[in-house]
Amino acid sequence: MQTRPFVEVIKEQLESETLNLPMFHPIAIKLQGVLAAKDFTIEQVVALIIKDQALTSQILRLANSAFFSGLAKVTTITEAVVRMGAREIANVAMLASQQNSYNSFTIPELKNHSQMLWRHAIGCAIGTRWIAERTGYKHLAQEAFIAGLLHDIGSLLVLKVLEGILIADPEVKGVSRELTTEIMAAMHTESGYTLMQKWNLPEIYSSIVRDHHKEQSDTNCVLLSLVRLVDNTCRKLGLGCPAEPNLMLAATFEAQGMGIKEIMLAELEIMIEDAMEMVTGAP
Repeated sequence: MQTRPFVEVIKEQLESETLNLPMFHPIAIKLQGVLAAKDFTIEQVVALIIKDQALTSQILRLANSAFFSGLAKVTTITEAVVRMGAREIANVAMLASQQNSYNSFTIPELKNHSQMLWRHAIGCAIGTRWIAERTGYKHLAQEAFIAGLLHDIGSLLVLKVLEGILIADPEVKGVSRELTTEIMAAMHTESGYTLMQKWNLPEIYSSIVRDHHKEQSDTNCVLLSLVRLVDNTCRKLGLGCPAEPNLMLAATFEAQGMGIKEIMLAELEIMIEDAMEMVTGAP
């Protein structure tokens, strides 16, 4: 029977070499490597994706969703890459691979938590890319999407460990929503950073996972500043958390430091809400 504090057990599990980490799709990682080269070809991108039938199916489904689609339905990965571009396809592959992890829970209350986390991750990914494109950082748009998508990955890891504890000890009746939220808030940044290191992902993403709740003294790290701003926007809208409608985005350090005006922030809110309806089918 569980007698030790959950935080202690979770910390012990996170430090264990036998921890069953959430999987990061190897093809999604390889795609990032291919796109890092200046001379990649469409054929290389397609050849990677079609190795995995499930991922191919998910990419085609997302490519034909209202948010990503063009006028005609795409039926092959080659068509999708030509229509959307290799970098956009890489983002869709990243989205698809992460969606699997968030959908993998079997305990109902934790599954509900994971779905809220997923909505927050999508909102931050789409919002961070959008604001990057409109503030003179279009060259960082792909990185902005991935940074937004992954910034709270530590919460997913903590949730996975918590599920393992509950499954391993049937006498534990469950964990309240409040306690789960408290544990994730306390542990997700360092846990997420550890996971990113084990996945061997670029340091820029790892540091954003670790630092996105730390108060900033400057806005020199553009991606971190944009993620923090969009994270606040999603909090204001209630994506993945109780809505905070009184949160003044224009007064945040990031908005003021980067000179982002109220009208653009209002447009950001509208864009995220519209995009969430198109991607998830619900506001």
